[in-house]
Amino acid sequence: MLLNIRLFARAKDLADAETISVDVPEGATVGDLRKAIRKQYPALEPVIANLHVAIGTDYASDSASLAESHSISCFPPVSGG
Repeated sequence: MLLNIRLFARAKDLADAETISVDVPEGATVGDLRKAIRKQYPALEPVIANLHVAIGTDYASDSASLAESHSISCFPPVSGG
């Protein structure tokens, strides 16, 4: 299945795109998505391990299941004061 992922902050800068499309198998999890992003978008390697993944408005664990209908966003860790 093809998932459209919205990127923010450094992830967006590294990919040079606001959205990316990632091909994952049916029944994929967020952990599978991370592996697919690593393979399909190597420019995102510096942030992939710490990337926060949200499904809709909620952060998701690596075991969360994905569907094509989900709105998925990825956020690198944020720091600041």
